[in-house]
Amino acid sequence: MAGGIRRNTGGLPEENAEMNIVPFIDIMLVLLIIFMVAAPLATVDVDVDLPASAAQPAGRPDAPVYLTLKSDLSLHLGEEPVAREALAAALDASTEADKEARIFLRADKGVDYGDFMDVMNLLRQAGYLKIALVGLESLPQPVGDEGGTAAPESPASDAAGGRP
Repeated sequence: MAGGIRRNTGGLPEENAEMNIVPFIDIMLVLLIIFMVAAPLATVDVDVDLPASAAQPAGRPDAPVYLTLKSDLSLHLGEEPVAREALAAALDASTEADKEARIFLRADKGVDYGDFMDVMNLLRQAGYLKIALVGLESLPQPVGDEGGTAAPESPASDAAGGRP
């Protein structure tokens, strides 16, 4: 018998020890429908056919142009300090007015994001749109190693594909 109360021969009701799984199946079907409806909404699916590239990674230029933003918000072009007002002229002199030259921008860890974006805006106003952000390539540290080592500076990926 699937449900209900059975009577034994003595006239007293007998307990039904069978498990009723119908409510469990109902709950699972409701959850399945919810997930089937919600899953397509959770993914962003843009159909795009990306081309393949066999290009070699770009090497480091012979004479990279480094612009450094220090923690006191002073700018240095190479090793020379430069005023914000004279940045465009100093960049033109350093790159021979080549607006396609890549500028390697590095900043102190303690510099505020807004100050960093101000420098990127100065570069954009000067006409330099190819900006590479420079950081330290750190080696994975074993657990408990407080004095980790870091590799020398190297150019990181371009900011927004070369656009600030």
